Amino acid sequence: MRAGPVHEVRIHNGPLIIGGGLAGLSAALEAVPVEGMSQGALVVTPAPLLDACSSAWAQGGMAAALTAQDSAELHARDTEGAGAGLVEPDVARALTLRGRETVEWLAELGAPFDRDAAGGFAVSLEAAHSMARVARVGGDGAGRAILSAVVEAARAADHIEIWEDGRLRALLQDVTGRVRGAVIERAGGRLVEVRAHSVVLATGGVGGLFEVTTNPSALKGEGMALAYAVGAEVLDPEFVQFHPTAIDVGLDPAPLATEALRGEGARLVDRSGAFLIGAAADADLAARDIVARAVHEARTSGRGAYLDARAAVGEHFAEEFPAVFAACMAAGIDPRVQPIPVAAAVHYHMGGIAADDAGRTGVAGLYAVGECAATGVHGANRLASNSLLEAGAFGRRAGRLAAHDGAAGEAALRPVAVGDDLPAEAMARLRAAMTRYCGVVRDEAGLLTLCDLIEEMAEAYPAALSVQAARLIAEGALARRESRGGHYRADYPQTEAVGQHTRARRAVAVAA
Repeated sequence: MRAGPVHEVRIHNGPLIIGGGLAGLSAALEAVPVEGMSQGALVVTPAPLLDACSSAWAQGGMAAALTAQDSAELHARDTEGAGAGLVEPDVARALTLRGRETVEWLAELGAPFDRDAAGGFAVSLEAAHSMARVARVGGDGAGRAILSAVVEAARAADHIEIWEDGRLRALLQDVTGRVRGAVIERAGGRLVEVRAHSVVLATGGVGGLFEVTTNPSALKGEGMALAYAVGAEVLDPEFVQFHPTAIDVGLDPAPLATEALRGEGARLVDRSGAFLIGAAADADLAARDIVARAVHEARTSGRGAYLDARAAVGEHFAEEFPAVFAACMAAGIDPRVQPIPVAAAVHYHMGGIAADDAGRTGVAGLYAVGECAATGVHGANRLASNSLLEAGAFGRRAGRLAAHDGAAGEAALRPVAVGDDLPAEAMARLRAAMTRYCGVVRDEAGLLTLCDLIEEMAEAYPAALSVQAARLIAEGALARRESRGGHYRADYPQTEAVGQHTRARRAVAVAA
């Protein structure tokens, strides 16, 4: 990594939170100063809150057991089923048991969840759920509406300071290995060494490593790369979820056509109108990996893939799904009378920094929450709309613990090397290769080609954090010689009888 002069040292007597999405801000709101801590949370995000943040782009909603017919146990069972043998049951139950309280907490903050006639939370059905349990806002605006309420609360909180121009460039460790803060690059390239009680990583996913994604392209797994560099374990990095219905109009990132459309009866068809998966009414509500592969095959075979909502939604599109309607109309597609062209696009990273349900990693002083964390709740394939729930529920726990964890002090720090960006031309090359060789369908030849490219880039750009993140994903995919959940190997299409995790800690990832 490149060496960089530190222009300023800041002592923060509280937790440093990297990321301004739902996970990071939930942690910040709970990080209220306690005895011995003079400050609350310092939140650092590279862009203004609500911008370039996956939480704000989420359309479907938040999954939780909110009706009399549902229960946390049923929700956990569906979560395990979707995760293809790699969900940790205790963690899944820890999540689903906090479902209602998390939704109610957000509602108290002002999140305007849709309500039914009796005043309860209105819920909808999404893929692989056994019943309707997804709390929505305005049809397809849940993410932005929920995060807007949280942002307002965070800005009003006396114990939260927010930097909206900071990028994580390195983690600081003392001589014992404990994380003691971070190097933050602020506007103008100024490097600030922030020494803090603890660090909570809420840095989001890896969509920006791929050419076709529904996520902000700035999210490139840099938090995962830096956590790995300081000795944290990375769990199952090869498991990337591809959303089957990104709107295929050549935009980067690709607009999303929410899964709730299929919950309302929209169907996936090819250019001739034939069903992609089958004629059964619930065929298109299979787990996302199955649907994504069907869309991928239809496109690569030349048949094309389309989401037809004309009969299911039709004239009500603008009021029921305003965000999707606006994206379609902006691209010259009227979804009331035309099928929507779709493609499978990177949407969520199930793998990431190994952490428990309170965000604790294996490195003292370091926490990870939200999409950058791998808590074991998503396994090999995330259940739809569990991500916002995880961000809020586990983010809150991490904030409370981080507020009690350690002190900034004057500990002796290890020398630090500072990360950097990959040049634009090289980044475009990496993204294209990741999509081609580590996309919906993978094989050994393609993954070896990708690993060679990554090695070449690592030598040319040793400070590039995105290259380190891509290496973890590619090597994990090469090591996993089976197909499971979001990871599909054309040369190893079978699924082993017992699922095994991939674990990486400062070494080549191997399935253990």
